Amino acid sequence: MRGTGKVGAIEIATLAHAALLAAIHRAAFPPAEAWSRDVITLQLSLPTTFGLFISSGGLILGRIAADESEVLTLAVDPARRRLGLGSALLRGAMDRAASLGATSMFLEVAVTNHAALAVYAAHGFIDAGRRRQYYSDGTDALVLRSTLPSVPRPGLPPGRAGP
Repeated sequence: MRGTGKVGAIEIATLAHAALLAAIHRAAFPPAEAWSRDVITLQLSLPTTFGLFISSGGLILGRIAADESEVLTLAVDPARRRLGLGSALLRGAMDRAASLGATSMFLEVAVTNHAALAVYAAHGFIDAGRRRQYYSDGTDALVLRSTLPSVPRPGLPPGRAGP
């Protein structure tokens, strides 16, 4: 796997990593929004889902449907934020999705999450819509879209990242 300096190596998530991924997700999100080990196991069990993680505190799960991909969740432990983990994971997921045949990637992000919005903009995501009161606290979500590279950048092997 590609090493990313102070960020750490990006690894392919399998069912064996579900507990670690749940711990990262729990650290990154409020209790009501954190994904459990069972939810992560279920997601990774689906043939269309892939996951990447950095063991020091970051993960991304995505899925492929035809030629589109979607970020299901991106989580970085608060103690490891602003070190480039989220950006490295997003770039890795974009490469992975492209290697699996996707030509675009979508995601939802809270309109108030300015740090995430900046990361997504830096990776070419643009506004594709809005979901009113999408989050449990009533916050709207922006739907963002990015066109994926036709040839993935080197770093992640092609193919499904499942167990």
